Amino acid sequence: MATVSYYQKSRGYRAEPEPDPPTYVRNLSRTYEQFKDIDWLDVGLDFRTRYENRENDYRPWLDTRNPDATGAPVPRRRDETDDLWLTRLRAYVGVKNILDPFRFAVEYQDSRSFNGLYEPSNGEVNRNEFITGYGELFFRGALGRDAQGNHRPLSVRLGRMHLELLDRRLIGDNQFRNTTNTFDGLRVQLGGRDNDLHLDAFAFHPVRRLLYEVDRADWNTWVYGAVLNIRSWSRFATLQPYYLGRIQQADPVSPIAASRVDRNVQSPGLRVYGATGKTGVDYDVHLIRQFGSQEELRTAGGQTVPVRVPHDAFGYSLEGGYTFDHAWKPRFSLYYGYGSGDRARNDGGSQRLDAFYGFNQPWSRHDYFAWDNLRAPKMRLEFSPYETVRIDTAVNAYWLASATDGWNRAGLRDASGQSGTYLGHEFDVRLRHKLGQFVEWTLSYAHFQPGGFTESFAATTGGLTGRPSRFFYLEVSFNAFGDGTPIKKAR
Repeated sequence: MATVSYYQKSRGYRAEPEPDPPTYVRNLSRTYEQFKDIDWLDVGLDFRTRYENRENDYRPWLDTRNPDATGAPVPRRRDETDDLWLTRLRAYVGVKNILDPFRFAVEYQDSRSFNGLYEPSNGEVNRNEFITGYGELFFRGALGRDAQGNHRPLSVRLGRMHLELLDRRLIGDNQFRNTTNTFDGLRVQLGGRDNDLHLDAFAFHPVRRLLYEVDRADWNTWVYGAVLNIRSWSRFATLQPYYLGRIQQADPVSPIAASRVDRNVQSPGLRVYGATGKTGVDYDVHLIRQFGSQEELRTAGGQTVPVRVPHDAFGYSLEGGYTFDHAWKPRFSLYYGYGSGDRARNDGGSQRLDAFYGFNQPWSRHDYFAWDNLRAPKMRLEFSPYETVRIDTAVNAYWLASATDGWNRAGLRDASGQSGTYLGHEFDVRLRHKLGQFVEWTLSYAHFQPGGFTESFAATTGGLTGRPSRFFYLEVSFNAFGDGTPIKKAR
């Protein structure tokens, strides 16, 4: 039995990855009293519903019902305020210990949207889908024990799965989004979460989310890599050197332009995080370098042809915080994130940072940004006035890293660079309240004020990008198996 875990959580804002299995899953022995001896079964049943109100949403939507002459969907602007209802149902069953070394898990998810004015996307809808289905060989003590007496396991997992690595900015489930990033392939782990050393390696095909059909693996793309977790170097620091790669073979008939080109992106990096104690200073630092090659679609002689160019990009994410010794546990933090952008079209190279399959909410409550072509300073305050209430609020600002590259999630680009780089600033506030063992609700509001770059496109967006953007949501989650503490039998 493990004595002392080496694992330390990051205090970085929304930088802590989901555990395996996910947080809504419970061991059956820790739920209802009559199941206290069934410790070999993990179960989960979770339902989430969210009402969203978005005013002046800058993100374009893809109109597949009225495609262009080539059959590609046409991006259109969201001119009217949208009132959207989202639902997500998840169910999980996992078997461990009793059949060791063989283990398995199955997870079902049903994601739907209602009342939206615009055509739904695969970020909102993914009906009746199995997002986990794997078999695993798990050898608990195959690699001996660490200095604290924790077993060093060896795990080999094959099938469909989802996972979060590092600070979630490159590989994430996207828990806020209504649908989940999933992968088909192989995951091998040497050591585990409690150990001083833990190597997590994988080779996957990403899974294409289809709204109303069965999801399919993208056989044209490989995502692979390894993360080494070094937890014993210092009690104030966890080191995570890593290597990620993505190789994509062009799909000429894909409606998505980014899928119609070859791509080979190699990404070594290092993340270091830690804290001085329950109160005091904490930090989270992430550095990434990218190289390789990719194709760009260029028009020559009336034809669109792919041209291979070298890829050379980099980025960093820096966060420092301080938790005060106060009953409300207030934490104040400063953040700065940078992701390089493409310097110019047809310059013989690609410099835009590839964000892989990252979680975008840490960048913006509006979900406006990813880790590419961005400079983003932030100031945030988090506190808990009651044991069951958590509040966080922040001021964020955004600039383009390259004036000639675009704001990609808004579909805006001035190749001349004359529109400047200032995108705007955002204020957000969020309240989370745990009503009991089974129910939690969240209330959030965000206001984005456009900057000079964004306002310069007002004439071509019907005035949309010249107006402030607002996002409000109310979310309620129900977990049938409680919050992880034993559920007392009703008297």
